[in-house]
Amino acid sequence: MTHPTSTSPSAPRRVLISGASIAGPTLAYWLDRYGFEVTVLEKAAAVRGGGYAIDIRGTAREVVDRMGLLPRLREAHIDTHRISFLDAAGDTVGAVRPEQVTGGESGQDLEVRRGDLADALYAPLRDRVEFLFGDSIATLDDDGDAVHVVLDSGTHRTFDFVIGADGLHSNTRRLVFGPEEPFHQYLGHVFAGFTLPNELGLSHEAFIWSEPGRSAVVYAYDRSEPVHGFLTFVRDTPPFEAFRDPRAQRDLVAARFPEQVWQVPRLVAAMRASEDLFFDIVSQIHLPTWSRGRVALAGDAAHATSFLSGQGSSVALVGAYVLAGELASHTDHTAAFGAYERRMRPFAERNQALATGGGTIVVPTTRAQVDARNALLRDPEAMARELATADAEARRATHSSLTLPEYPTAL
Repeated sequence: MTHPTSTSPSAPRRVLISGASIAGPTLAYWLDRYGFEVTVLEKAAAVRGGGYAIDIRGTAREVVDRMGLLPRLREAHIDTHRISFLDAAGDTVGAVRPEQVTGGESGQDLEVRRGDLADALYAPLRDRVEFLFGDSIATLDDDGDAVHVVLDSGTHRTFDFVIGADGLHSNTRRLVFGPEEPFHQYLGHVFAGFTLPNELGLSHEAFIWSEPGRSAVVYAYDRSEPVHGFLTFVRDTPPFEAFRDPRAQRDLVAARFPEQVWQVPRLVAAMRASEDLFFDIVSQIHLPTWSRGRVALAGDAAHATSFLSGQGSSVALVGAYVLAGELASHTDHTAAFGAYERRMRPFAERNQALATGGGTIVVPTTRAQVDARNALLRDPEAMARELATADAEARRATHSSLTLPEYPTAL
């Protein structure tokens, strides 16, 4: 097959980034600064607004600072005041500050709606970078000199590099590395997220009802806004049979929450009626390499940490910064991709490990874990001692375990 010729060595290097959530726009920002010609492809019709809260902490905070986004993100900071835990009857057992659970740092971590971060990342790019919304990659052909792409819309384009920043279930990764299953590590949890009216007038707080292996969560930003509901449960095998059937998803979740206590029935009803249901499994991606030829992966497509780690967005921000810097620092893409992976893989793997340490205060999986957690919550001093452990210090160290390199502003 004959393709258009690649650009000359003196022309800007052309990069296609698939995905406009967090890693994609961050990568686009830095590549644009380094003089690359950037196109961002997103299957959604626009940058996605709304969404649940995510945390920016440790090294990632320095990335957004270098991007000049700290003032805007400080304004968007939610500042959840407390997380309250409920027993089987729906009675409050105790409450903690969020950073006591996450191992974060009060006054340093940023907690923002995912949509607010996406908007902040998109704003400086909208007039500088080409965005193609409502489209996706159909085929890739890397001939060694360039990558020839056909989009679902039928458009044919040629790029020097393609970066898949298209999430846990990455289409780019599938096209280049094959089916997801060999790289997918299921962590044993299924969840459904959705919004519902804030009938309780909650603000800056969360409530978590738990029974062994099951949690029902209400998370409120402001009393004037809808709240986010989450229904999470343990399952030995992933429910792949439900992924293409919304009714089966709702039935599967509802069957695990029959209790007529607290807000559980209301959450189940809201989940069934929801028009914004997000159903998925809790899992990670572990790849032997993050690049092949002229195609590389970033963010969850390369190294999903799962929401149990609390670090997915932060690791995505850091990885995008490093990948852009290494591409700007090397004329040879093989050397650039290799340097990116050598810097980032240890950081990504440390953060992935945060999600796999067993039962936690948020998602206890056995009766013994539930009872032990509730006993601590009833004794605030004991809880404070338990949470102020070497483990919490280790989590904070992990969040900041990569020192950001200084990269040139141009080749």
